[in-house]
Amino acid sequence: MDPGDRGGDEDQGGPADRGGHEDRTGRTDWADHPEAGPAWDDGLIARRVAEGAAGAEQAAAVNLAEPRLGEPRLGGPQPVTPPAYDGPLRSRLDALRELVGLSRARLDSRTLAEAGRVLDEATARRRLSGQHTVVAIAGATGSGKSQLFNALAGVTLSETGVRRPTTAAPIACSWSDGAAPLIDRLGIPPRLRRRPAQHADADGLLRGLVLVDLPDLDSAAVQHREQAERVLALVDAVVWVVDPEKYADAVLHERYLRPMAGHAEIMFVVLNQIDRLPGEAAEQVLDDLRRLLDEDGIALGEYGEPGANVLALSALTGDGLAELREALGQFVAERGAPIRRISADLDAAAWRLRPLYATGRRTGLSEAARDEFSARLADAVGATAAGEAAERAWLRNANRACGTPWLRLWRWYQDRCEPSTGRLPVRTQADEEATARQRVEQAVRTVADRAATGLPAPWAQAVREAAVRGAQGLPEALDELAARTGLPPGRPPRPGWWPAAVLVQASMTILQIIGGLWLAGQIVGVMAPNLGVPVLLMVSGIVGGPLVEWSCRMAARGPARRYGMEAERRLREAAAGCGRARVLDPVAAELLRYREVREQYVRVIGAGAGAGAGVGGR
Repeated sequence: MDPGDRGGDEDQGGPADRGGHEDRTGRTDWADHPEAGPAWDDGLIARRVAEGAAGAEQAAAVNLAEPRLGEPRLGGPQPVTPPAYDGPLRSRLDALRELVGLSRARLDSRTLAEAGRVLDEATARRRLSGQHTVVAIAGATGSGKSQLFNALAGVTLSETGVRRPTTAAPIACSWSDGAAPLIDRLGIPPRLRRRPAQHADADGLLRGLVLVDLPDLDSAAVQHREQAERVLALVDAVVWVVDPEKYADAVLHERYLRPMAGHAEIMFVVLNQIDRLPGEAAEQVLDDLRRLLDEDGIALGEYGEPGANVLALSALTGDGLAELREALGQFVAERGAPIRRISADLDAAAWRLRPLYATGRRTGLSEAARDEFSARLADAVGATAAGEAAERAWLRNANRACGTPWLRLWRWYQDRCEPSTGRLPVRTQADEEATARQRVEQAVRTVADRAATGLPAPWAQAVREAAVRGAQGLPEALDELAARTGLPPGRPPRPGWWPAAVLVQASMTILQIIGGLWLAGQIVGVMAPNLGVPVLLMVSGIVGGPLVEWSCRMAARGPARRYGMEAERRLREAAAGCGRARVLDPVAAELLRYREVREQYVRVIGAGAGAGAGVGGR
């Protein structure tokens, strides 16, 4: 036999697939032939102990398989104690569940599938025994994993040989009762369940261990690889078996070891077939294997630090097997593998989701951006122009109320005689509406881009979509608001000094009229000649009228400016309120939702990935 084929272990139907006859270990498959012995609920194959002629009674006494439900068992039923999820792990699982729930409206189901799988598997594992540890033996073709499986069990349970593939389906071996639900979860049928030899664990070192021999990871049969990968996702720990020829295989490192680098604490890496290496070659290969594992990002459990346990052994000669058995026994006795596996799966799922929740920049919408958006909307509805128009209207009303009658008559005449042509061209209403709509759309795009800056892609898209939805009908709403909030109908309000100014202006006009009539009476001889008094009256009225008008105009500037500013303020506030209700509030709601999911994400990674380092934002 070629030395490289001594550990044959892939997938082509071992002895368990050949019916209920005895194989070369003297084992009878009672699951396929019920008449040969009692039926067993979990399908574990009962083994007869070939120690003389003890008979069927002795075989039944030493049988370690579990009876069907309801059958009595010596020592009474063993209670199933589920693994206890500690506070941090339970909090992280709750946070992941909340995170998935909050994200369903923003992320597709495929993106959240891995997180959902972790939650489902954590729940499923929580219901099963915490006193058992399920360990899979995985490796490439010819690595000798089935040979190692048999060596640990103390009896040939998995077929080995030169024919490839050899192991067609996973085979389970349980060192103690109560593991049937765990094996059911792996989908291993009853005919592929075994028990170790009695002498394989005489001191009970491996009690609680459920060992699973997987099909080869590089099998030519796709269904075999799929079975191996499916079980790898469910077991509590993995023993990776490599040989001196293929320990650096790129498929093993890139497809399996590197993606599972975060699972180092539940990994054993075994260099098998060291009996083929002369002298110090085994140590050299082992050192090179450690180097490759370090490049894969796998922490090594050296110097008391948590990490993968790297060992060298020969399943054929037994050299180093005791060391692996002791390491497995200590690992199983700790009863912590299920918790470590769930934590590692949680870390891996959180790392895959990191681009969807983590950002290195501060996120949110600043007050400056909000104010700029409101200012853009106010400009779109013409708040400044409305204020200026209100100011001019106030001044015009003041001039009409306090101006001289002759000047108002002259202005009226000019307005009547001035032609309609020759003025500056005025933009049509349609042009103004198109310009206002463009300004509103530009303002919405700008504020959406600023709000989405620094957000992960799905949440940035959600923010932009919220802004676009709010912008629908916004120009029309602003137009209606401008018409309702613009200048009030009628004349602007008058200050208290206006009646006095009007009375003074009327007095100046009366003085002019009296002086003129007096002079006219003197001219026609009705009144005695006296030019001084009537001239003085007329001059006082002629000079006093414009002086009163100019004084009123100066005094009206302040109130007119305040009136215009008040009109502009009302329109700006109305435009800002409309923009806030339609655009800013929906955008703020999306930002708040993102902050909520980011807080849950920080809780998810907080206990396992560094308290949210690099999540960023505020």
